[in-house]
Amino acid sequence: MTGTFLHRRCLAALFAAACLSTLYPAAPATADQSAIPGLGPTGPIQRLHGQLQFTEGPAWDGRSSLYFTDIPANRIYKRDGQGQLTVFVEPSRHANGLFFNARGNLVACEMDGRLVEIDVQTRGVTPLAVEFEGQRLNAPNDLVVDRDGGIYFTDPRYRAPEPWPQGKEAFYYRAPDGTVTRLGDGLSAPNGIMLSPDEETLYVVPSLQKQVMAYPVREPGVVGGGRVLCELQQRQPDGNSGGDGLTVDMQGNLYITTGLGLQVFSPQGEELGIIAFPEQPANVTFGGMDGKTLFVTARTALYAAPMQVAGHVFPAGKQADRSDDGDAAGARP
Repeated sequence: MTGTFLHRRCLAALFAAACLSTLYPAAPATADQSAIPGLGPTGPIQRLHGQLQFTEGPAWDGRSSLYFTDIPANRIYKRDGQGQLTVFVEPSRHANGLFFNARGNLVACEMDGRLVEIDVQTRGVTPLAVEFEGQRLNAPNDLVVDRDGGIYFTDPRYRAPEPWPQGKEAFYYRAPDGTVTRLGDGLSAPNGIMLSPDEETLYVVPSLQKQVMAYPVREPGVVGGGRVLCELQQRQPDGNSGGDGLTVDMQGNLYITTGLGLQVFSPQGEELGIIAFPEQPANVTFGGMDGKTLFVTARTALYAAPMQVAGHVFPAGKQADRSDDGDAAGARP
């Protein structure tokens, strides 16, 4: 993600060097790779939009539109069913991860210190969590909404004030009644967070360690001791870099964004393969009319990969699925 001053300068340099196209239809951007058997991709990876700064947080609305963030630009974008890109919210308070809830509203992690709900019709913003134990949150990063409407979210160092308001990096649960509970604080930069399809396991991906953690969910907002689900592949034999965002498909496989691409693991932690992209991916979600398109935010662009398997749709997303969106007819991936 973003974070320290030096990191932001690096992102600015990346943006200055970018020269990607945003023409329609999307330009092919096939990586030299083989499909993962039974999963995909089943065709070329496409660049849908380019010339952005640092894209993050893709979220499919269950109908025809994809929302995603551009952190340095301080924007949330909407790509509609016809492939048109518009600014949905500006300023976004440096929104990062996005997720739809049962009301069909967008829940956003604002790196300026809040977890909020955005009404997609009025664009009104309702704060959901702004502090823990009387202190501002560091910089909420990524999230997942469970079937009860509770929100698991991470709160690492990236873009947090110095010293960190919380004094440590952690991941939390915001219950439907508004209560915020710290679930864990022993990971190095907890970043991506996701539930298994049955919501019995919580996955947390740190950015500064290669171990991906899995926690048993005893009840909503209550987790047991963590275990190492898998270790991410490294560029160097002695590397210890972690990942960023992640998603799951209907089989429970995990798609984790890393410096090597999308590293894919089974629910048992077996490595299934790596899906390469032209730029380093930051986050990922499934979407499209059949749920079989992987949307990937990767540095200065948004990409799409057609898959053989569909993504898991969480109950909140299913409840939010409505047929009254006029963009749905003839919608593009």
